[in-house]
Amino acid sequence: MRIFNKQSELTAFLKSISNDKKTIGFVPTMGALHQGHLSLLKTALEQNEIVVMSIFVNPTQFNNPEDLAKYPRTLDADVEKIKTVSPEIIVYAPTVDDIYNGKTVSQHFDYDGIENQMEGKFRPGHFDGVGTVVKRLFEIVKPTNAYFGEKDFQQLQIVKKLVSKYKIPVNIVGCPIYREANGLAMSSRNERLSAEERKEAAMIYQTILEAKKQFGTKSASEVTKWVEKTFAKQSRFELEYFQIADEATLLPCIRKNKNKNYRIFIAVFVNKIRLIDTISVN
Repeated sequence: MRIFNKQSELTAFLKSISNDKKTIGFVPTMGALHQGHLSLLKTALEQNEIVVMSIFVNPTQFNNPEDLAKYPRTLDADVEKIKTVSPEIIVYAPTVDDIYNGKTVSQHFDYDGIENQMEGKFRPGHFDGVGTVVKRLFEIVKPTNAYFGEKDFQQLQIVKKLVSKYKIPVNIVGCPIYREANGLAMSSRNERLSAEERKEAAMIYQTILEAKKQFGTKSASEVTKWVEKTFAKQSRFELEYFQIADEATLLPCIRKNKNKNYRIFIAVFVNKIRLIDTISVN
């Protein structure tokens, strides 16, 4: 398996093995890999001749320094997991300096307002950091197709907007959420939960499934109040936000429109560990 820490070495290698007939599939991650990440890799392998996965904990997308410090860094274990999918996958594990050239700051992006909803409200500067690192990674890898999980649906829409507005020649592929047996959306943060917390966190998915059912006959406002009351009864959980939004604009649903696709978004703290989830309600 080939592992590169420097962009110059990665780009030189990709140039030596690629041509106009070979497509490059790219899976950007922050490491601490789980089955959800590996499912993205498998999809990329099915659709491309060359596959690259980046492992880089991007400092500019963390508005909480403690969260950045505690984010798991497990490169050796990650590489072993990647090998189980295919030893042909190319790994790019750069340093912060290799990505940012000594200036670890975000570029500012205008995503036509979708950056101000949900995650953007609660994590100031987050999507500037996401846009900065994703744009930089696309410039380095020059992928044909890039794969993102739908758990971070707002991020997926942000990346699509980034590619469209900046005319970056890459096709963005959204992939279904990979869930644990109890329904909890797989996340690197799940590893920080105790066994009991992980079991109880299944409530998040169960709640949004019920919210989806209720949205069939009730307004978004009524469903939101029910979710807020449900979490208020749970001492172990702290609801940060719940929102039913238009999938395209990410604006909250005020009044249902049968011509729009809606999606539930939720963020919950479990013992200070932040978990998010989302499902389509159409």
